Order: sequence, then structure tokens, then C-alpha cells
Amino acid sequence: MRTPFTWDDLQFFLAVARSGQLSTAARQLRTSHATVSRRIDRLEFSLKVKLFERNPRGYVLTPIGHRFVETAEKVEQEAERLQEEISGSATLQRGVVRLSAPEGFSNFFLAPRLQDLTTRYPNISLELITIQQIMSLSRKEADLAVVLDPPKAGPYHFEQLTDYHLRIFASVDYLAKHGTPECPEDLLGHAFIGYIQDMIFAPGLDYLGDVHPRIKPGFQSSSIFSQLTATRNGLGLCVLPMFITNQYPELRPVLPQVVLHRQYWLVCHHDLLQVARVRSVMDFLRASAQAHEGDFAPPPQDVAELAT
Repeated sequence: MRTPFTWDDLQFFLAVARSGQLSTAARQLRTSHATVSRRIDRLEFSLKVKLFERNPRGYVLTPIGHRFVETAEKVEQEAERLQEEISGSATLQRGVVRLSAPEGFSNFFLAPRLQDLTTRYPNISLELITIQQIMSLSRKEADLAVVLDPPKAGPYHFEQLTDYHLRIFASVDYLAKHGTPECPEDLLGHAFIGYIQDMIFAPGLDYLGDVHPRIKPGFQSSSIFSQLTATRNGLGLCVLPMFITNQYPELRPVLPQVVLHRQYWLVCHHDLLQVARVRSVMDFLRASAQAHEGDFAPPPQDVAELAT
């Protein structure tokens, strides 16, 4: 006689199928590693099939397990639809979503708006990871990522989230002491702040080569917050996003002809697109970027410069 399984068992199955790790599934479901293992064992016993191969790297779906994912996701979608119809809102969506995003985007754009996310989805817990270079979507160490360079291949959904622009900035005090550069060659006579070259994890962060090939920064940091602080304290010139510097009136742009253009992209593993809480966070990020597109846009006087 088979032991009946419940929808909860399917939730545990999908969490492990999508992450490949008991520990990650346990974090998402807010339970223990042992509980996840026990529920997977119970489901396999109930169905009389082996859904996963266990190995040192994690749980790998068997051929039957792969087929069962589609069935389980249909049940998941119907359960979510019924919940939304009954509640009349999205407040029943719950669980953990881990988002990997660049430090600048996270601290200076997203963090001030997290209360809006909490108000809209009170039962979704967001884990925000800003050490982007160590997170892997392919290994499902993060559910979502905001990146500067979209993946060139792989099982990913990706879409452009927003454009943003950067210029060279210096503090008022620095310019008063050292003068204002009038042309790109003048930059070589100024102290510069930038990223540590061999720790640049995304090509989109390699700014200085686009400004002048011979610039050698005297202060380098892997943190844009440290670069911003050093710039505000008059240590030198720095290429910074305008959506950050707009918040600091003591910073001044130099060389109006130098405006860099970058994009933020939203990336998700295809396996997670059907997860309601992940879709909800994606919707929130899209809506926030669209509602505040003026924060990312250059001032009107810079529009002509961008077109040249």
C-alpha cells in the first residue's frame, strides 16, 4: 500500500530539483536539511520511484525525476492560482528569494525601496548578495541576478532592466586645489580612483580604458562605496554612475564630453521562472526601474553629448 503524499511533498521536491542542494532547498523553505531529506525520501517511497541520484555534489534528477518536474510545476501553478483567487491579492506568496546584484545598484537604488517590496509582498524574504563574482546562477546559488553583462549562453532568461550613465566626478574641494581638467589629456595630471584591475568581475566595470588608455589610478578598490567615499573626501577623480552622484551635491562632473553608457540586466535560471515568489521580485524590480527611470537618465543638457 502506498503512503499518500501531499502538496507539501511536491514543494520540497521542486525546491531540491531547482537547486540541486538540500541546504539551498532548506533555506528557501525555511526548514532544516534533515527535514528536506526526509520529505524527499517519503515522496520517493510513496511514488515507488527514484527521483534523484545522490552524489557528493548534490541531488541530480533521474529521467523519471525530470518528467515529474513538469507535473509538479502544473500542480504548483494551480495551487498559486487558487490562493490568489481566494485571497484576492499576492500576500500569500511566501518564501526566500536570493538576489545577487552589484553593490552600487543594491545600496543606492534598491535598498531605499525595499520597504515597498515588503509592503507589497510581506511574506517574501529577500536575501541581497552584493559579492556578485562569487554567486553562480548555473549552480543556483542565487535565484535572480542583476548584472552588467548578460550571459552569452546557458539555460537563462534575461532582459534589460534599465540603462544608466556614468561621468567623471571630483569633489568641489579637489577641484579648488588641483584645477579642473579641460581635455582628456589633462586627466593624466590628476589623481584617479578606480577598480582593482585584476578583480573586475564584469567587463562593464572596466571604465578607465574608455576614458583614457594611460590613466593609472593611485587608489583602487573593489568597492564602489569606497571609491565614492574617497572621491567625496578629495582623493582624486573617479568614474561614477550618475544615479549615485545625484545624491551628493559636493561632487561635480568634469569633461562634459565624456559620458559612458551601461545597462543593468535581470537574469534568472529558466527552472525558476515558474516560481511565483521569484516572478514577483522580478516584477517589482521591473516596476521600480520603470517608475524611477529619471534617476538613471542623464540630465537634459547631456542628451546631445550621448548622441555624439
